[in-house]
Amino acid sequence: MKKIVILGGGESGVGSAILALAKGFEVFLSDNGALQDKYKTELTERNIPFEEKGHTEENILSADEIIKSPGIPDSVPLLLQAKAKGISIISEIEFAGRYTNATKICITGSNGKTTTTSLLYHVLKSAGLNVGLGGNIGKSFARQVADNSYDYYVLELSSFQLDNMYDFKADIAILLNITPDHLDRYDHDFQKYVDAKMRITQNQTPKDAFIYWAEDPVVTKEVAKKQPKARVFTFSEHKADNVSAYADNDQIVINTSKSVFTMEQDLLALTGTHNLYNSLASAIAAKLLDIKDEKIRLSLSDFKGVEHRLEKVATVKGIQFINDSKATNVNSCWYALKSMKTKVVLILGGKDKGNDYQEIEELVKTKVHALVFLGVDNSKLHRFFDGKIETIVDAGSMEEAVTKAYSLSGEGDSVLLSPCCASFDLFKSYEDRGDQFKYWVRKL
Repeated sequence: MKKIVILGGGESGVGSAILALAKGFEVFLSDNGALQDKYKTELTERNIPFEEKGHTEENILSADEIIKSPGIPDSVPLLLQAKAKGISIISEIEFAGRYTNATKICITGSNGKTTTTSLLYHVLKSAGLNVGLGGNIGKSFARQVADNSYDYYVLELSSFQLDNMYDFKADIAILLNITPDHLDRYDHDFQKYVDAKMRITQNQTPKDAFIYWAEDPVVTKEVAKKQPKARVFTFSEHKADNVSAYADNDQIVINTSKSVFTMEQDLLALTGTHNLYNSLASAIAAKLLDIKDEKIRLSLSDFKGVEHRLEKVATVKGIQFINDSKATNVNSCWYALKSMKTKVVLILGGKDKGNDYQEIEELVKTKVHALVFLGVDNSKLHRFFDGKIETIVDAGSMEEAVTKAYSLSGEGDSVLLSPCCASFDLFKSYEDRGDQFKYWVRKL
């Protein structure tokens, strides 16, 4: 019996274990940290052997194949040993993709992928399709392949997930943008990160579709270089030659070979330029899947948005508090600041991933009157912003950050949590960070 070892016991790892067991493999799960109680219960109930708080080398290196969680770098010594032994190392997405014939719509990009994935899922679900939502969001793809039989999957894919995918193919691939992110994981080599993102087009054929932002200089250069085999559809803010979807005269226009879809831009549920791109990309995919125009129109207008992404929390004494905790890179914060119509008190900080803050410098100077640095080590932020903004304060907890931001703001201002950084110095996750922000705002 083939032995599958799973490294990492989060949602991705446990989902992989459940699928591997369902397919008749010998399964063992190992995590260097502590497993959540709910996952331990699931594994125990299914009689799946596991270990936590450390790896038993002998057990792992006896695997025929290793499925690793996306958060584990390829460079860890145990994986290097496994590779030297010729053991195949794959991602959960690669593994699950072997066991479903469903149509897979896959979305990646440095920013906007969760919103676009959630929006497109909403469009397909509202249209009555039998569709699952997974990847970097919700329940793991592997778990759903084991437990459900969906006809379609909308999958959010991070660069880490794409790294260990080899034979997997997206029927529709959407690449929203590529800006520097996770450079600490890619040897501070931007091209390595770009190559990871471009893997979303791998194995595509002329029957498949590739949707991307026509104005992204990095993506357009890579497309010219790689010449994807799939049918290409592009989106842009403005009408231009060979652009499939754009805004024109207060309408959004989607051109596919079959028909032209139009809708008043004011009716889109999501506002701001970055959300226009997310809506255009989703609408192209929906048209390619033959969703009726009226269904697309309704879904694009009644979508509720994504938690922790430009989420309006409360207005306290005329000050609006906005939770954009999902902004874990500089470009994401740029979009958030771009959408602000008021003066801003900005909360920044966390675990820096090799950030270059120059991208937001001008927007900070023009829109932000006070900065609150929230992190264990704010020295890099101070080096960049000191002297550029008059008021800068530090905070060591979310309670302190919210209290200081509130005291620095006045009626008509916005307090924006858009940290530019990962959350792991002070919080369990960006969700935990956003939840704490909301908690302390509501206590004001």
